[in-house]
Amino acid sequence: MKKVAPFSGQQLESIAQVLADTGTGLTGSEIGHILAACRIPDVSPTMTKWKRLYNALVEYQNAKQFGNHVVGFIHKAMNPVRYTSRPEAFAQRRDDLNQVLAFAGMHLGDDGKLRPTDRASNISEAKEKASRLHSALENRNVHADVLRFCRAELVQENYFHAVFEAMKSVAAKIRQMSGLTSDGAELVRDAFSLGKDCNPLLAINPLASETDQGEQRGFVNLLIGLFGVIRNPLAHNAKIEWEMNEQDALDVLTTASLIHRKLDKVHRFRK
Repeated sequence: MKKVAPFSGQQLESIAQVLADTGTGLTGSEIGHILAACRIPDVSPTMTKWKRLYNALVEYQNAKQFGNHVVGFIHKAMNPVRYTSRPEAFAQRRDDLNQVLAFAGMHLGDDGKLRPTDRASNISEAKEKASRLHSALENRNVHADVLRFCRAELVQENYFHAVFEAMKSVAAKIRQMSGLTSDGAELVRDAFSLGKDCNPLLAINPLASETDQGEQRGFVNLLIGLFGVIRNPLAHNAKIEWEMNEQDALDVLTTASLIHRKLDKVHRFRK
């Protein structure tokens, strides 16, 4: 491997915090195993996970004066084979790492390998390099459920499947709230349509006035329209037959976020 320039202390600290995060990072035993595989001395095995990893990386770098061992550790920690049963964990960790690595002029690909890229000089550039669409959605404060369902697709800038997953997230939430098992327009009508008795299964407001009932009908039409215009064509057409550019994806995902926020406040009217 070509000699890699040393990472800064701040970069090493951020890398360690991502890889050894308390809730989502490597386990203590995984850290120990990978350090041993990379022949990096585990200088403080009793410390908290991220400090343990940081100390090991920085001590070895100070002794060797290069960053190859950090690259090697990341390659082993981010080997896609480790994530076959939880690809969403790989996507999230890769996304977070790329924001840090952008400052070192590196980018982690979906094969778990680091490659050189233009060095970022600020946080906005780092986020853009990690995932331009994901960054734009975060700036719009898009609902967490939208990001959770399509994080892997956003990191890969796979707009077609990101939108498809986001629309599936809407249907999944409605089914969870209603107990229904249908899908698409049928699911929306079964859950939200007013009917003659004005007594739907779920409602986005108290339905106490004509205005409330009009909003409910509009919400039903919005959902049915989105399923008809977006979700159904995506489900039945090949990716190559359905153009989905970045701006279209951003608009659809933002609309899906609005729907999720409405769903978070629904009233349950009957069993």
